[in-house]
Amino acid sequence: MTVLLVASSVCALSLGTPYVPPHLLAGAVLDGDSTLAGIVVTELRVPRLVLALVAGACLGAAGLVLQEALRNPLAVPEMLGVSSGAALGVAAPLVLTLSLPAAVQPLLAIGGAALGGGLTLLAAGLGRSPSAVLLTGAAVAAALQAALLVLMVMADQLDLQLIYRYLLGSLSARTWEDIAGLWPWLLVAVPALVLCAPVLSVMRLGDEDAEALGVRAHRARLAALAIAVVLIAPVTAVCGPVAWVGFLAPHLARWFSPAAGAVRWLPWSAAWGAAVVTVADVPARLALAPVETPAGAWTALLGVPAGVALMRSGGHGRAARSTPGVRKALDGPQTAASGVTDEVLRAGAPDDARREEAGAGGTHPSPSRPTGTEDVR
Repeated sequence: MTVLLVASSVCALSLGTPYVPPHLLAGAVLDGDSTLAGIVVTELRVPRLVLALVAGACLGAAGLVLQEALRNPLAVPEMLGVSSGAALGVAAPLVLTLSLPAAVQPLLAIGGAALGGGLTLLAAGLGRSPSAVLLTGAAVAAALQAALLVLMVMADQLDLQLIYRYLLGSLSARTWEDIAGLWPWLLVAVPALVLCAPVLSVMRLGDEDAEALGVRAHRARLAALAIAVVLIAPVTAVCGPVAWVGFLAPHLARWFSPAAGAVRWLPWSAAWGAAVVTVADVPARLALAPVETPAGAWTALLGVPAGVALMRSGGHGRAARSTPGVRKALDGPQTAASGVTDEVLRAGAPDDARREEAGAGGTHPSPSRPTGTEDVR
């Protein structure tokens, strides 16, 4: 992951027009406004790279929080009405030609995300059933997307292009001012994540076991949704809903560390989210140059198949093999619970052992004899 982050960051800063060789990047940053390369790197490419890292980390962490709180690997912001609500809160003033300062956009996104998530929980009975929350969230997300389509019909041609690019998630033309608006929300979300991670580990046991250990599952689920809203909404206000990063990053974190828990998965999920968005932004900027494509289109195009492949690639098997209890059960003494085990052992035994067993009147060999158990294993 470190190599992937470094390579994608160097490509993001070097490639493009003008091309800046990697060994000249430090000089271009130090030159600042004195050269064309310095202006392009410091004022355009570095803010875009920082935004990709921050947005990916927020989306990856939010995806893990939602999946662990609802105990469902498909619980992503796009399926719970959070991303659609945030996008609706930002797009509505643009279509209705309301003149609002840029500092208000994160508040509108948070209001829309809270509206979508709140509707999901209310319709699902305040989160009493994780499966009900996920199914209801899909319906709420579809309703909010229908409202966005109505707004797009009402918009003129120029606003329609802006809304369309925004809804796909784009990092184009973002500056340091856009990034500065994210830090206050991160100062609130990061401590909340640190406090939330141990509770997520307990909630994996189920609502009844969590209640027995002193965790109120319903309130914890509401708190998890609130933390996800604070992570997702400011990012959505700046660069739009970058799709399916919250789906892919947690699965990457689990696939590379299957025996870990939510406490260890959380920072890795944030790091993988940052890597995914940074890697996706490179072809988004260069694949169809001079035309830029939205980064969200690339994350959705590559993230969904990769996430499904990770879910089907035997990550659970790796987790089982790495669990000491399962390994002990596999390597421990075998019990003669039925004649099937003996038949399997005899089938794996050498021919000489089977002939000795037959010559002994069909009695089973003593435990000290080689039975071929190693071959069966």
